[in-house]
Amino acid sequence: MRVREASAEDVEAMADIHTRARSAYYAAGGMAAAEPADPVAREERRNGWARAIASRHMTALCTEDPEGRVVGALAMGPPKDADVDASVHRQLFQIHVHPDAWGRGAGRALHRAFTGRLVAGGFGGGVVEAWEGNARARRFYVRHGWRVDGERRPGPGGADYVRMRLRLS
Repeated sequence: MRVREASAEDVEAMADIHTRARSAYYAAGGMAAAEPADPVAREERRNGWARAIASRHMTALCTEDPEGRVVGALAMGPPKDADVDASVHRQLFQIHVHPDAWGRGAGRALHRAFTGRLVAGGFGGGVVEAWEGNARARRFYVRHGWRVDGERRPGPGGADYVRMRLRLS
């Protein structure tokens, strides 16, 4: 898997990946998949990826499979929560892999790129929010060293978003 900086030409693919991944993990978490596939919600995701790509403060990356198809997307930047020190941490806002590419290393490649950027920027760790109903994502983060820090906020389907932290040694 090849990770590269995302460009404006990647926005549609990234929004599609985001939509398909959300639909799959919401369904797996017991929530109806209608919301993630809603055209208005999809357009909001598309606009969010376009903003992340254009932002001076955010980093947007994508992963290509061996055939050159974009199969993964990541957005990272300064943390949004006031209790997280932006001089020490970066937030992993989004990491999505097309369900057809799950288990093939795209997520691992994006995560490696994230941690590589933390190290290169002199940061000591990261924060991410994971939907409590997305057991697959939570297992992924735990395997990569993330730990729940106790902060939560309401999420869809009666399941909270749980904040996790990664500390680099």
